[in-house]
This record gives sequence, structure tokens and C-alpha cells, in this order.
Amino acid sequence: MGELWPVPDVLAYLAGRWRTERSVRDLASGLEGRFEGVTSFDRLDDGRLGDGKLGEGGLISRESGDFTWRGVTRPAERTLRYEPGSGPGRADVRFADGRPFHGLDLTTGHHVADHPCAADLYRGEFTVRGPDRWRTVWRVGGPAKDLLLTTDYLRETPEA
Repeated sequence: MGELWPVPDVLAYLAGRWRTERSVRDLASGLEGRFEGVTSFDRLDDGRLGDGKLGEGGLISRESGDFTWRGVTRPAERTLRYEPGSGPGRADVRFADGRPFHGLDLTTGHHVADHPCAADLYRGEFTVRGPDRWRTVWRVGGPAKDLLLTTDYLRETPEA
């Protein structure tokens, strides 16, 4: 697994813009696809929690880029909410509409989360490699799905 980077404050760690590259492999058919884009973690200011300070209300994650599958490239996007968990190294990840997705605990630099979705099971492994680099690997299995999604995040630094 390599060296892990413990994260004492997950929301502070994620805040900002990340270059995002994902490979998608259908293990049943052998087909492969690729997503390339940016994920931006911005302060979630929905009026429900706190006074808007970073971490009190959480973050909203907006992913946007291009997804190529079977030689066809299309725009793709996804939005998630990262709300404060039971401690600073933890977050509750929710879909954009507020439904629960999974917990996230990066205090050791590594976390495994499960998300049952109808007859499928999504198992995600989160690994932090340093202050500006982390990875997720989702294995999706079920009657109609057999997928492996590997995403690398590299922090974008503002131009000086």
C-alpha cells in the first residue's frame, strides 16, 4: 500500500482544487474508460450549520471534466457534500440531495467504506499519499455491475 499520510482535519485537507484522473474498468467485458477533470472542494454555506467558517458547515465537492468510454468523449460532472463527522479527521459524505453515501475517516491516512446501492455493493478505499496527493479505488459488484474505478487527485496550486 505504500506510505500513508495521516490527516488530522479532513475538511481542511480536502479544501481547494484538485486535478482529477479516473480510470474505469469493466471487469466483465474488459472495456476501459477514462475521466479527466477537476474537483473543487468549496465551503458549504447552506445556512443549516454554524457561522460559515471552514469545517463547520462542511464542503461541497464539484467534479467536472470529460469522460471517454468506447471512443466517445462527453462532459461529466458530480456533486457531493462533505459534512463534519464525529471528529476533525472524519466526515459524512452525502449525495448532492443530502442522502447518505458513506463515512470517511482519514486520521490514519487510509479508510475503507461500503455503500449498498440496490443489488450492488460499492466498496471504496481511500489512501492519502501526502499533503497534495490522494487516491480512491471503488470496486462495484452486483448482478449487473463488475467495475473498478481508480481516481487520483493532485492538488492544484495557485500560480505565483
